[in-house]
Amino acid sequence: MSDCFIFDHVRTPRGRGRADGALHEVAPVRLVSAVLQALQERVDLPTHLVDDVIMGCVEPVGEQATNIARLGVLCAGYAQSVGGIHVNRFCASALDAINMAAAQIMAGQTDLMVAGGVESMSRVGMGASAGAWSSDPSVAIQSYFTPQGIGADLIATKWGFSREMLDGFAARSHQRAARAWDEGRFEKSVVPVRDILGSVLLERDEHIRPTTTVQSLATLKPAFERVGTEMGFDAVALQRYPEVDRIIHLHHAGNSSGICDGAGGVLLGTAEAGKAIGVRPRARIRSFAAVGSEPCIMLTAPEAATRKALARAGMEPKNVDLFEINEAFASVVLLYAQLLEIDQERLNVNGGAIAMGHPLGASGAIILGTVLDELERRNLSTAVVTLCAGAGLGTATVIERM
Repeated sequence: MSDCFIFDHVRTPRGRGRADGALHEVAPVRLVSAVLQALQERVDLPTHLVDDVIMGCVEPVGEQATNIARLGVLCAGYAQSVGGIHVNRFCASALDAINMAAAQIMAGQTDLMVAGGVESMSRVGMGASAGAWSSDPSVAIQSYFTPQGIGADLIATKWGFSREMLDGFAARSHQRAARAWDEGRFEKSVVPVRDILGSVLLERDEHIRPTTTVQSLATLKPAFERVGTEMGFDAVALQRYPEVDRIIHLHHAGNSSGICDGAGGVLLGTAEAGKAIGVRPRARIRSFAAVGSEPCIMLTAPEAATRKALARAGMEPKNVDLFEINEAFASVVLLYAQLLEIDQERLNVNGGAIAMGHPLGASGAIILGTVLDELERRNLSTAVVTLCAGAGLGTATVIERM
């Protein structure tokens, strides 16, 4: 088995995922090509040496359909010999794309790959692809289907996280993200997005609100109460969790991940491939894992995925320097930290998706790059990257800085 090394990573800034967001005018394939072009330029990459490109995308319909990875390769001017494939594991898609690329490299079947993801949520809305999970009653009943916000509120209710605890975490996410940007922690890995004339459309994450406080968040009304009570999803969840008397609705727009546009990519390969292109590895992938968990509550799988990935690396949570978990909802992160006994000084130290947004198919690549940069900045060694995903899925990856 070969080692799989991370040579470089880049991402776009995250734009607000609505019609007045800075990236709304940019087609998703152009976000992919922007990331691929940036990787090529940063390391002077001979693109004919790249075996394949794997891109995650959660809503592969409309402008994001027809294998957006291959189209991104062509639009970026890569050699025509470079392949492309799209994958979908809901919110974990980009991290799974990275893990799939790593598996091929470790198995000796490829030498050099790019993996990452994209989502343009202002142009292709969440849920656009529909599907049997929510639309086929026989499937929905079997899986106790509820929207993710119900699962987040169920976690908060079941494990006793208060509104003040959720809002406190959310405010800290905004404050940490603002500080990270102000101190230049993201600058070397974020590539500006330009229009067809070359003018910069966005060069900094658009979603951050640095002045966010627990007090300002306290004015926001719960976002999922009507969905739960009037549309009946609370009743569905309570059938699955009869030990819970009622669901207390505590999540809102301020302590949930932001809807965003963005893309990210990671250059991976063998040690020999790195020498061939003249690039030193920045990290190696030690292990990874994907798991399923109970689909109604949906958002608890990162703990099991993390434990599985760490076991494969011969590690325990206490051996990890930094943890990076996608901030789908505040309760998801608080539960993860509680179950794994992680202190807040090792967890999402530069903020996360509550502050900066969650472009569904891209977030795994974005947060892996974020934690790698932070390992280098702090001169630390190991990190875990993990995301929850729809239908009770979770993915985790263990990386070690070189």
